[in-house]
Amino acid sequence: MKKGKKPIKVIEDVEEDESSEELIMEPEDNNQERKAIKCSLKEHFEIDAIIYCQECRIYMCNKCEKTHSSFIKQHHTYNLDKNIEEIFTGLCLEKKHSIELEYFCKNHNKLICAACISNIKSKKNGKHKYCKVFGINKIKDIKKKNLEKNIKNLEELSKEIEETINGLKKLFEKINNDKEKLKEEIQKIFTKIRNSINTREDQILMDVDKKFSEIFFKEDLIKESEKIPGAIKACLEKGKIKEDDWNDENKIIFIINDCINIENNIKKINLIKEGVRKANLNKDTVIEFKPDININDDLLKEINKFGGIFIKEQNEEINENLNLY
Repeated sequence: MKKGKKPIKVIEDVEEDESSEELIMEPEDNNQERKAIKCSLKEHFEIDAIIYCQECRIYMCNKCEKTHSSFIKQHHTYNLDKNIEEIFTGLCLEKKHSIELEYFCKNHNKLICAACISNIKSKKNGKHKYCKVFGINKIKDIKKKNLEKNIKNLEELSKEIEETINGLKKLFEKINNDKEKLKEEIQKIFTKIRNSINTREDQILMDVDKKFSEIFFKEDLIKESEKIPGAIKACLEKGKIKEDDWNDENKIIFIINDCINIENNIKKINLIKEGVRKANLNKDTVIEFKPDININDDLLKEINKFGGIFIKEQNEEINENLNLY
């Protein structure tokens, strides 16, 4: 052994070490960048690998993969376009190690190689030199016992999580249905309010037309009043003619009919005059709309604070499901 180099410390007694005091471990850098892995064939060392073969323990480029797959069908291969951490090669993934994993680090619960626990001063080696390290054979029985326990735990957990998920699905469906029902109730209330407001609006608008018709005049009065001068002139001319023909017995029925028309025309003229008179009397009258409350303050405040969403005390079923988180 060369001077200055200490031998790799590997703990032999696993059972004894399990109860021993933990060692202070150096923080492990899990965010280190990994460069593209190259093909294991020397002739293709500059070509990026796309496949890894677990049995052959080699990385292959596109060319090598075609040759490998044409001769061997039963080997397990991994596509390297996936996360490299998902592919177990049996080799250390530390940069420039590529050494078989022969040891187990208890502090980090991971498999490591000899370079990982080396005492050689190097940035790429010795990351686990202060950790509790065991040979693979020393932890095999313990990991087997743990596996048996974990399989049982996973089976129980699988059943439990399945029941939990089903319960959550039913709960979510109920909550969603309750939400939609609540929204429907709110829509019905506000639809009723809107219908009432629209009905009241129509009533007030009709009342406006009625009030204006009673107090003022319609546009037709202007058109009718424009006919007054001509109607008066026509009645006068016809009246004078009928007055001269009054003693003609042969025309008496026509004369009386014309008299009736003159009387009716005079009534129309007087109605128009009355409308004009009323319009002149009420020309300074102002009709206003009074909402009874201040539309910019009281009513809007009432509308803005109308209704509200209130949460009742949660029942046991919901509380139980919420406790899952």
